[in-house]
Amino acid sequence: MVRRHSKKNSRALPFLILLVLVMAAGAGVYTLSQSALEKAAEPVEPGSTEIVAFSVPAGSSTTAIAAMLEEQGLINSERAFKRLTKRAGYDGQYQAGNFSLSPGMSTEEIMEALLTGRGDTVMFTVPEGYDIRRTTEKLAGEQLIDAEAFAAEIETGEFDYWFTEGLPEGPDRLEGYLFPETYQVYKDATERDIILRMLDQFEAVFTEEYRERAAELGMSVEDVITLASIVEREAVVSEDRPVIAGVFYNRLEIGMPLQSCATVQYILGEQKPVLSVADTQIESPYNTYLYGDLPPGPICSPGEESIRAVLYPQESDYLYFLAKGDGSHVFSVTYEEHLENKALYID
Repeated sequence: MVRRHSKKNSRALPFLILLVLVMAAGAGVYTLSQSALEKAAEPVEPGSTEIVAFSVPAGSSTTAIAAMLEEQGLINSERAFKRLTKRAGYDGQYQAGNFSLSPGMSTEEIMEALLTGRGDTVMFTVPEGYDIRRTTEKLAGEQLIDAEAFAAEIETGEFDYWFTEGLPEGPDRLEGYLFPETYQVYKDATERDIILRMLDQFEAVFTEEYRERAAELGMSVEDVITLASIVEREAVVSEDRPVIAGVFYNRLEIGMPLQSCATVQYILGEQKPVLSVADTQIESPYNTYLYGDLPPGPICSPGEESIRAVLYPQESDYLYFLAKGDGSHVFSVTYEEHLENKALYID
């Protein structure tokens, strides 16, 4: 017996196929729109430290706030802001007031700032290679901290981080760990708030990969940061950092003093461009002209490039390096070659 399809069933089949195709296309559109949403939520100018004064009048709707943010170049998309706001359940919760925002902030960061209602944030930058003394002077000069309160918190505050365990007591115990970066904090942030932000950033940068690599090298995190701080103060050009790190490893391996001018500058408390013979004879465990091995601790806060350079140094036979005057260095294996380079670039 032959079963015949009715015309009704024959017509339904193309419709079902069309429906499946539409649903599949719809899924593709959703995926694309989600990707576009994530892209739109990125900072307008990543890494920007520009501060933009932004005011939210009382009673402003999400639509009005989004329009003002886009007009002032603080977000990429008014539509994305509204959609993210709705998804997060923030509609009607943004606070009126004056805010210091930046095109370097993501849409989510701006949403959080407007949500708290605290307003008036401020940005500050701790440059790579700054030690605690220079960091304190900079932040105090920008009226972000009280220098004495900041120093007291560093010396006596309790910090619950894996890398702060066992650090020696004293005013410099966090040397090397106040990570150099651009930060945004509320104007009423305390000295402790600011210290915690910098320690949080160090924890974020010094990943589990870095901890495992340090262990492979037979080094403690303190050793890595100490050597990285010296590399930070010696190097200017990025590509020189792993080479300089390799030079220091070579010296350590044969028991040769590191002879880093940067460690003597740390003792002096100033960035003296040319050291005297007397400077290199100062009695201090930080004087790497007098003592072999690493100094007792970091001499500054190294950036991630210097940390990576120490963890992944460039292997070579070099034992000497010399600044050429343009920020880069020339390297040599023997002292005789070093003297030739000195005559070529300095004398």
